[in-house]
Amino acid sequence: MLNHVRNMNDLPEAEGEPCADEDPRALVRADPAPFDPEAARDLLPYLRNSKKLAPPTKAQAAKRKVVVRVNGWGERYDEWKLAASRWFDGVDLAPDLADNIGSRRWFRGLGTMVGLGALALAFWPDLTPLEARPAMPQDKAVTSELRSQMILPLALGADSGRRMGPTGQVIPLKSAPERPQIQMLVTLASGDSFVTMLRRAGVSAVDIDRAAALVEQAVPLADIAPGTQIDVLLGRRIAAGQPRPLDSLAFRARFNLELELTRPGVGEIAEDGTPIVPNGPLALKRNIIRVDETPLRVRGTVGSSLYRSMRRAGVPASAVQDYLKTLDSQIDMDREVRSTDEFDIILSYRRAATGERQAGQLLYAGIERGGEPKTQLMRWGSEGRFYEASGVGEQRNGLLAPVPGSITSGFGMRRHPILGYRRLHAGMDFRARHGTPIVAVSDGRVSSAGRAGGCGIAVRLEHGSGLSTRYCHMSRMAVSRGQQVRRGQVIGYVGSTGLSTGAHLHYEMYRGGRAINPSSVAFVTRAELSGTELIDFRRQLIRLKEVETGAALKELEPLPTEVEEPVREIEKIDIATRGTRRTAATSSL
Repeated sequence: MLNHVRNMNDLPEAEGEPCADEDPRALVRADPAPFDPEAARDLLPYLRNSKKLAPPTKAQAAKRKVVVRVNGWGERYDEWKLAASRWFDGVDLAPDLADNIGSRRWFRGLGTMVGLGALALAFWPDLTPLEARPAMPQDKAVTSELRSQMILPLALGADSGRRMGPTGQVIPLKSAPERPQIQMLVTLASGDSFVTMLRRAGVSAVDIDRAAALVEQAVPLADIAPGTQIDVLLGRRIAAGQPRPLDSLAFRARFNLELELTRPGVGEIAEDGTPIVPNGPLALKRNIIRVDETPLRVRGTVGSSLYRSMRRAGVPASAVQDYLKTLDSQIDMDREVRSTDEFDIILSYRRAATGERQAGQLLYAGIERGGEPKTQLMRWGSEGRFYEASGVGEQRNGLLAPVPGSITSGFGMRRHPILGYRRLHAGMDFRARHGTPIVAVSDGRVSSAGRAGGCGIAVRLEHGSGLSTRYCHMSRMAVSRGQQVRRGQVIGYVGSTGLSTGAHLHYEMYRGGRAINPSSVAFVTRAELSGTELIDFRRQLIRLKEVETGAALKELEPLPTEVEEPVREIEKIDIATRGTRRTAATSSL
């Protein structure tokens, strides 16, 4: 290849052609000598190597200086970081605080922890709310519109809670007469008091004290049920800026009692036709309402669903729940109740002469089959226990589970998880979360409630006949010693007090003072009536079963003293129409 290049340089000049020194364009015009492509490919590596060996340009030299300087900084940073790491290792600022407590090294670590905590608190973010631009523009027109919808205290003469307040377009009068009376209907809210309700309605402090003292004579203020509606009438104020006086107040204190506070002169008109200004102290008036307490009896076929059949028959939902719960404690509802059976339920029921009705507690629960009573349970005694028609009260359907959880450890010998040796596990452990309600498995009396050593916070119940139960490791109790509890009543809440590895319930049962397996007990309570009490029980059962079905749903016939004369003509027409219909129905019978 070199020989080829050398031969190309040694070629003789053509005759008659001008020299390159004489005319440079002659070289261009000359025909190029033929060149082998393979030889060019062989020369390409030499050309590249020659470019590498060539001196660098100014840009390349500057770039190389920058790279060298940056690499030097990186090396220096690595050296500084390594030196700092070695220094911190030698200082030992973060030792294990669980080792060598009280030594100089331990105090050095404590100082590091306190310093880091102080540093974290120093950079604690500020929780002060930031001021933001209001979403609504606040100009005079918007302010006037908002002012028109404000609710101001009624006791100071404001009426913006009843109608829109004046805007800037309203020209106020120099003097305007105010309303002589304000009539309102207020409601006693849950958690509110009678006094606070009157104060919020705008009644003066003097009238509030007088009204509360008068109402307290008839019924305790704490016994007034939330949701009670009270008619309040406020009179003319004595002077501008003063609260209005209370002219009258009326409400339903109890189902059979209505209270009315009235100031003398309210609603009276003088001989000249002008209304009399009420004056004098408030007076209490008791209006006794006639109430019929005929029990409500409902009968029907069980069908495919006992609950739905009873609801379709008009039985309240709470009464249906009590009925099912009572029967479930005595019989097996799934096996012993057929779809062709008939249910019989009797509730305490009250009807007021004013039209109100109130359903009470369950009095009788029965199931009939083929016209014959199969199950008859009636409430009896101060404890409200249900007894069979024979006078026997017995729980036959087993025990309730104290908590809705699975059993994690049964009755018997086992290795104690804390003490580490085998001993008798005198109860059953139920899995339950912290705070789960614990219920009594049967009726009983609380014999002890409080701390009980390794059992933690515990409650013990006596069920009679030498049978008792205990509930351990509670977080808190819901009963006290000597209290009577019913089956299913909440007596405490699951916790992990005492010798416990976690939240659960330890449930024990004793017979004659000895621990027994709770799962081996079929029933808990059994009570029998005898003597005069049994006779009274059977008489009451006969009286209940003589109650007609649906008799309590009929309207009470008003007494002559309870009939009010109609005031409006439309009311007179309605009374006449009802009288005509009643006469026609009587003649058809």
